[in-house]
Amino acid sequence: MYRELGEELKEILKLEREPVAIKWLSRAPRNIQREEGKSRFCQKLEKAMNGEIFYSTADEEECMGGLRYSGLKDPKEFPKNMQTGSFLVPGGVFKNIPAVRRSWKRNLAMEPELFEAVEFAPLAAAEFDPDVVFIVCSAKQGMELLHANAYDAGVESRGADMGPICSSMAAVPYLTGQLTYGFGEIGARNNMNISDDEVMVSIPASELQRIVSNLKEMNTKTFFKAH
Repeated sequence: MYRELGEELKEILKLEREPVAIKWLSRAPRNIQREEGKSRFCQKLEKAMNGEIFYSTADEEECMGGLRYSGLKDPKEFPKNMQTGSFLVPGGVFKNIPAVRRSWKRNLAMEPELFEAVEFAPLAAAEFDPDVVFIVCSAKQGMELLHANAYDAGVESRGADMGPICSSMAAVPYLTGQLTYGFGEIGARNNMNISDDEVMVSIPASELQRIVSNLKEMNTKTFFKAH
């Protein structure tokens, strides 16, 4: 079902990039290859957008944020400079440690070490049922997704601030069940090939069929037919 929904989503919105299927696993799968080498969580998303299908464990994650927010490692095991956030100050992400600590209170994370691996694939090629669908799109396409989320029930989507996308675009939609949207943060934009005018939207997979159905119906109505 999800593969067909992925194709429909691309066609309706005229997406240039592949939506990405993300799934958390209690044990490593046997039918998908393990990621080769290390990369950041945001880079894994880009790999899947570019057609790669793989799973990743803590051993393949090179970013503290990716480990922390995907729940693959308990942050208590990190070095002190990573636990405090002091490593983010010299590079200019935050001015001081109190600012880091206050910001981190808003970031949701998966429960530490509950899951062993995370799967990634282009949605249209995924042979597993995803937990979250991640999309990079234009502002107009993002607007249409937010409209589709509100179309039948008036529900609000959740806007991300400047927290890491491994939290805002992965853990948050998983844990809240809310469609989330944002602009990405400096780390993701430095490590992904994202255009200045592109935005990000993540959809809990349980909501995807409703979103696609609403998009189809909206396209028959006056306001959206005009576009």
